[in-house]
Amino acid sequence: MNIPKIPLADWIGALETWLETHLGPLFKLIKVVVGETVGGLNVALDFFPPLVLIILFTAAAWFLGKWRMALFTFVGLLIIDNLGYWSQTMQTLSLVLTSALISVVVGVPVGILCARKNSIQNIVTPILDFMQTMPAFVYLLPAVSFFSLGVVPGVIASIIFAIPPTIRMTNLGIRQVPEELTEAADAFGSTPSQKLIKLQLPIALPSIMAGINQTIMLSLSMVVIASMIGAQGVGSYVYRAVTQGNTGVGFEAGIAIVILAIILDRLTQNAIRRTKKA
Repeated sequence: MNIPKIPLADWIGALETWLETHLGPLFKLIKVVVGETVGGLNVALDFFPPLVLIILFTAAAWFLGKWRMALFTFVGLLIIDNLGYWSQTMQTLSLVLTSALISVVVGVPVGILCARKNSIQNIVTPILDFMQTMPAFVYLLPAVSFFSLGVVPGVIASIIFAIPPTIRMTNLGIRQVPEELTEAADAFGSTPSQKLIKLQLPIALPSIMAGINQTIMLSLSMVVIASMIGAQGVGSYVYRAVTQGNTGVGFEAGIAIVILAIILDRLTQNAIRRTKKA
């Protein structure tokens, strides 16, 4: 006996049509907000000459890390500028910062709710598992359907792909706060908001920062993939090189992405170390 196939694809298609019909204004609002955020960051980064930004990034690396990190930042950004990918790298950085910022703004509160209520954690955890195991290319399809081609669907797909670490690490960090401290705060009559702001979040901050670090790295990887649907930045050169079989251009663009990834990773890791010391 042949078991009938579950019409899962038809159900997903019907859900997509329903969302487009009933939530069209919401998608337009999201498109405007995300597009303006990316555009604003891109204008701000393009406003300064490359050398000024290189000096600012080097100073930040010196402040957060050691002289080796500052030296790598200075030399790496000079290489990107020399290869002719400075403007595209700033576009990629704008996309990464936008997706990471929205992921943090949404992910930290969701992680706090998961830490406070086991029922919410039991609901959210399978969703996060689904988001992290689904192939990244699949997220491009609904993003294009709801937001058309361009920068916005790339950012939305990056948020969906990159937000789970922030939620998980926020939840984990708050749950790892020693019970003795929590009981002491309750004994002194602290309200839930006081206990959260003055006790749990400061102690959980290193874990939260580690989640943000992973979110930034995942955002960067997804932004490169999102170049397939019209996202700007260095990823578009990588995709073009792949389709045209141009190994040299692909290697140059890949070097620019690697340098940017290392700088972002080391800066956030050094920020985590300073947070732990504090």
